[in-house]
Amino acid sequence: MELKVYVVNAFAGSVFGGNPAAVISLQEWLTEDMMQQIAMQHNLAETAFIAPFENDYAIRWFTPAVEVALCGHATLASAHVFFNHLFYNKDKITFHSKSGPLHVFKKNDGMLMLDFPADSFKKTDMVPAIEEGLKTKPLEVYKGSTDYMAVLESQAAIERLSPDFKILAQLESRGVIATAKGDRTDFVSRCFFPQSGIDEDPVTGSAHTLMAPYWAARLGKKKLSAIQLSKRKGYLECETKGNRVFISGHARTYLEGTIYI
Repeated sequence: MELKVYVVNAFAGSVFGGNPAAVISLQEWLTEDMMQQIAMQHNLAETAFIAPFENDYAIRWFTPAVEVALCGHATLASAHVFFNHLFYNKDKITFHSKSGPLHVFKKNDGMLMLDFPADSFKKTDMVPAIEEGLKTKPLEVYKGSTDYMAVLESQAAIERLSPDFKILAQLESRGVIATAKGDRTDFVSRCFFPQSGIDEDPVTGSAHTLMAPYWAARLGKKKLSAIQLSKRKGYLECETKGNRVFISGHARTYLEGTIYI
């Protein structure tokens, strides 16, 4: 069996920036074990698998360790592959997922825009493992549907983080988002997911479904600019509308290849 694979850097400011995702378009699903093995072999934050579904497509995402319910950067990467390599000639594509239908739009400025469900957040008591794992005391801690979000005092505090991933891995959550008001953007972040086999994710679109509503409420504005301050860095534009979050960014193809199984 041969499978075509694309590696795309999503939310990228340059060809070596953003978050790389592998994208594989299928005619029918592989076994779950096979998809997990392929994702483990790629050893990227996510590998996206796409198959036809009614008049649209279904999408599933695998880290090297587990399947996840939502992934923003691999969805952006998948839309980029359809728009640029698979002769998909519409300006909108819909992927059906475990988190519901996800829409991606082509924008006139060359960006792609994700239409994702907004996450809810609830303030929680300070969690010792977060403070110990981040090696700093957050100003506040919130819990979303899958992640904890720790709010720090400044962008510099986010940049200084050197987490203890063994401690963070003990949390009963997908991971921990650390965020603060940005120096030149509305907010910045870093995202840590050792539970999912990813100590630090380069750029996490799904985390912005939690951060964007929080910062929109705090800053009193619906359109926000954001940078994820990993070594590769990711650049995002967010907009909140009711129970949806629109997340925009650029994507760049890095590699095309063939998998032989």
